[in-house]
Amino acid sequence: MAKPSTSVLTKRLQNADWLQQASLKRIFAVLNAGGGETRVIGGAVRNALLGEPVHEIDLATDLDPKTVMLRAAAAGIAAYPTGIDHGTMTLVANGDSYEVTTLRRDVETDGRRAVVAFTSDWHEDAMRRDFTINALSANADGDVFDTVGGLADLTARHVRFIGDAESRIREDYLRILRFFRFTSAYAKGPPDADGLSAATALKEGMRQLSGERIGAEMVKFIVTPRAGEIAAIMQQHGILQVLTACAATPADLQRLQLIETALGDKPDAITRLAALLLSDPENLSTLADNFRLSNATANALQAAAAVNAAHDASASEHAAKVDIYRSGRDAFRRAQRVAWARSKALATDTAWIERSRLAASWSPPALPVTGADILALGVPAGPRVGDILRAFEAWWLKAEFTSDAALQKAKLAELAAAG
Repeated sequence: MAKPSTSVLTKRLQNADWLQQASLKRIFAVLNAGGGETRVIGGAVRNALLGEPVHEIDLATDLDPKTVMLRAAAAGIAAYPTGIDHGTMTLVANGDSYEVTTLRRDVETDGRRAVVAFTSDWHEDAMRRDFTINALSANADGDVFDTVGGLADLTARHVRFIGDAESRIREDYLRILRFFRFTSAYAKGPPDADGLSAATALKEGMRQLSGERIGAEMVKFIVTPRAGEIAAIMQQHGILQVLTACAATPADLQRLQLIETALGDKPDAITRLAALLLSDPENLSTLADNFRLSNATANALQAAAAVNAAHDASASEHAAKVDIYRSGRDAFRRAQRVAWARSKALATDTAWIERSRLAASWSPPALPVTGADILALGVPAGPRVGDILRAFEAWWLKAEFTSDAALQKAKLAELAAAG
């Protein structure tokens, strides 16, 4: 491949212990032996510079995929062509997996996917990425390279498209949602003006994206630190409406975030999505279709959005316990917080705080009788067994989950003897 262009060395990573992982050092040694250069690219470098946790380590190389595969095979490292059309190989060393992608340039884009050609030019590869803070790279020694101004933007906590914002968005319209996600996650202050203007102008392009891609990105966005604030900006500019086709309530999400802070809760995507998009539970079918939600996720959202009187701080503790028994602790916890956010009560409201703790402090008991107990009383097998069981459960719940075995036995006998 052609000799790579010069990259601008800006600084060295400090205290990046993950760079010393034996598996990663082995990958570097194998791929860099005999010429060529491989670097960590994107999020790992960004987060390391911010002092935030590094979860995924992706690599870029000026070697072509065939050379990557040959060098890995010669060293006994498993190599899998997981995205070979885009130059991506997955290497497994010492049980750890790393995606290694050959430097690329876009040949053709249609707003959803790109046709690429390989290059050895680090700057050319950087220019096809989305945001300046995501185009930073670091070599095996921790030397950081930046050709697009990403380090300055990271220092300023500013999320900015590389080059012309509209051009970057036209390459992949999902970058609109990514722009707001990264702004919420990493930026301080308002969204970049050029990025916001471009996202607003090109928002209709998002309609050509698959529901799976939008749904996956929304789940990532919704748990970011400024999700409520940024969602309000997205709504103001008509972007949220295109994404969701549902009436959104960013103010409820913002109140929920204050509640989370007051309770020490970790962000929960289901609870936050319900607060933002399901003020009308009828929106669920639209949301499930648009985001291609799994049945499990749709059911969890439905439970979180199904706010009822038992979730209110003014409801009796027994009513809340019955709801926990029927819906489960997780569903109650989510729905209670959504109800709290919708109520407009302060995050410091002591009654709501006390009610919020119930699901953690109280475990619902199991129904103390079974169908076998009813059969043992001489009731023949059939639908009546289920009727008796349901009647007993209704009585037991009304009796505040009584554990009095004699009382339970007497009531079951009474129900079994009834015509």
